[in-house]
Amino acid sequence: MAALVVKVTCGTERVETLMQAFTVAATGVASGLEVSLWLTGDATLQALLGADDVVIPHSPPLSQLRDAVLAAGTLTVCAQCAARREITEEDLVPGARIAGAAAFVAEATAPEATALVY
Repeated sequence: MAALVVKVTCGTERVETLMQAFTVAATGVASGLEVSLWLTGDATLQALLGADDVVIPHSPPLSQLRDAVLAAGTLTVCAQCAARREITEEDLVPGARIAGAAAFVAEATAPEATALVY
């Protein structure tokens, strides 16, 4: 099966870029792809329980896009980014995980994988 690996490197300081990454990941899930969404930097905050939802015109809310990814794909928070923010797996929405760069590289370079970085 074709895989889509999406890495988002920004938070709400670049809200349209953040939303585009989540939109592409959710669209990949809806298209039947194996999707892995990686959150780095301040994007990690979007995986926290109780995070404020992000809403911009002409887009579903970020929480809806995130839930679509979680329903059929994976959502991963960068281990170093989590450590810098004192985030643990208990802080994350159900289904999200924390993993390091080696796991990202393995996913992004796997046969049949397409990796996008936002």
